[in-house]
Amino acid sequence: DVVVIGAGTAGLNARRAAEVAGKSALMIDPGPYGTTCARVGCMPSKLLIAAAEAAHHSRDAGRFGVRTRDVTVDGAAVMARVRSERDRFAGFVQAATEEHAAGDRLLKGRARFTGPNQLQVTLNAGGVAEVRFGAAVVATGSAPWVPPPLRDLGDALVDNGGVFDWTDLPGKVLVVGAGVIGMELGQALHRLGVETTIVGVGGGLAGLHDPVVRAAARAAFDRELDLHLDSPVTAAERHPDGGAVAHFVDRDGVARAERYDVVLSAAGRRPVLSGLDLEAAGVSLSPRGIPEALDPSTLQLGELPIFLAGDVNNLHPLLHEAADDGRAAGHNAAHFPTVHAQPRRTPMGVVFTDPNIGFVGTRVRSLDEGDVCMGEVSYDDQGRARVMGQNRGHLRLWAKRACGTLVAAEFAGPRMEHLAHLLAWAVQQRLTVANALAMPFYHPVIEEGLRTALRDLEKRLRFAPPAGQPCDCVTPGD
Repeated sequence: DVVVIGAGTAGLNARRAAEVAGKSALMIDPGPYGTTCARVGCMPSKLLIAAAEAAHHSRDAGRFGVRTRDVTVDGAAVMARVRSERDRFAGFVQAATEEHAAGDRLLKGRARFTGPNQLQVTLNAGGVAEVRFGAAVVATGSAPWVPPPLRDLGDALVDNGGVFDWTDLPGKVLVVGAGVIGMELGQALHRLGVETTIVGVGGGLAGLHDPVVRAAARAAFDRELDLHLDSPVTAAERHPDGGAVAHFVDRDGVARAERYDVVLSAAGRRPVLSGLDLEAAGVSLSPRGIPEALDPSTLQLGELPIFLAGDVNNLHPLLHEAADDGRAAGHNAAHFPTVHAQPRRTPMGVVFTDPNIGFVGTRVRSLDEGDVCMGEVSYDDQGRARVMGQNRGHLRLWAKRACGTLVAAEFAGPRMEHLAHLLAWAVQQRLTVANALAMPFYHPVIEEGLRTALRDLEKRLRFAPPAGQPCDCVTPGD
């Protein structure tokens, strides 16, 4: 009934959703199994960051009167733990996927469409299988994108996945990309003693939209990192003695041509669609090979019995969103041609740098300034943050001025991965500023900064002119 192409997070959840709906489901994937998160994404990167934090806190202990001497990083030991734990996480997923293969419910091979309801699968073991289906979920994920100037660097180039196969740490690295991946890995490598330079394009920083929050984050990183946010690499070539030479103009306008042991490409990821022959199924593609008729509310391609789930649809490249995509696409595929928009959870993103960075709810660029009010707090002098010696960053909140319902937040600050969840729950529950301020706040905690921002927002709402349009929010107790 339903064929699922891809055995990652989205694919596994799509298969389960189809089977819960009482349909037969077949998964197709060439392997290796283990999901992007477990193999090359969330988990191994956090293992590297955990080691970096241990080194950083050891070196930084002097500010508390704690004297440490000769803090050294054993790069081989760091990477051995990263690889070992990475393999353990990936092994759990691989075992579950292999278990699903029992009963001919998983084909190991590469699929391509030969029509709107049929596939041809080139099997790993040799030969070809023909598959006919009622509906299909494409969940083939994404792959690292490498900027053109870096593509001839050979073994001097590594992408974000290749980092976790290192057996030791390099001496000097250029990180190309100041987005989520580049900032997480770049700061971690720096704190592990690697001489690290990070370059970006267009001034962007880890996905931040709000200029005040971005400026606060930039100030914190500039105190620690060799960071250049608008310095694209114009050329790069292999060095005859190993490594690579990269050319760029730094933040001070100085042309640099430096040799690095490794160039780490962290310039984003692109959907994996090549080889699927979607056009044979009637899918219209853009000049870049991207499907043009995707409905983001149903994940359906036009009127076809084909759905895109997870990173491949380029909508919400996060693990929890991929899982939700899979469930939604699997449900709609199982009930095709009856297709419905599926409810989504409140958007949330966290970047595991120090300070943490993130957002909740509606993105800042999509807010109508006439309909919302903003409240804020600086973490430069927040009590608990100062106690921990992590007093830097900024938090901004937005609420609808007509009713005070919380709709968005963007932040950079200490331990914000936890605050992000509180804010996401508040937005999803449609709490008003008054509702949130009625909640308990312990002392002294980082969350007291949230209370300060809420009080600031409450004050601004009190004096805000009414919105031009009536609010359609429904809040608890209304």
